[in-house]
Parts: sequence; C-alpha cells; structure tokens
Amino acid sequence: MSQEDRMSQEDQTRQDETQDDRSFEECLQSLEKVVERIEGGELSLEDSLATFEEGVRLVQSCNRKLSDVERRIEVLTKDSDGRARLQELVEEEAPD
Repeated sequence: MSQEDRMSQEDQTRQDETQDDRSFEECLQSLEKVVERIEGGELSLEDSLATFEEGVRLVQSCNRKLSDVERRIEVLTKDSDGRARLQELVEEEAPD
C-alpha cells in the first residue's frame, strides 16, 4: 500500500468519525446538499465521484444513527397491576 493510499484511508477514517459526531439531522442536511451538487450537473467526473462517495458515507452514518435509536426505543405498557412500565421494543420480522 502506498503512502498516499494510507494517508487517504486515514483522512477517510477521520471524516467518518467527524460524521458520527454530528447529529442525524446534520448528516441528513449534508446528504441533501450532496444530492443537490450532484444533480446540479456542474461537477467534473472526478468531483462527482468524490461527492458520491461522500454521500455514501453520509448514508452509512445516518443508517448507523437510526439503528442505534431503533435499539433504544422502548414501549410504554401497563403491567398486571395497572402500573406503567417500560418494555423493550420487539422487532418484527419483515415479510418476504
């Protein structure tokens, strides 16, 4: 692996960590801007590819954030005594 490739991977790792530090809303807003830039049609092929890759990273970051939230969702239910209690959300299987 060349030094340039290693530097590029290190830059990518830092950028991914920065995206994970941002809120879901901030990542989504950045993704919308990426889509606008690509749809604008004024980017060179190289810039389009780099922008597309940025968009893929943002989608992955958004998906990680959504998965984290999904795991944390709890449903408020009542027990047999009528008291409210928290119950873990049970994920249903998606129909085939």
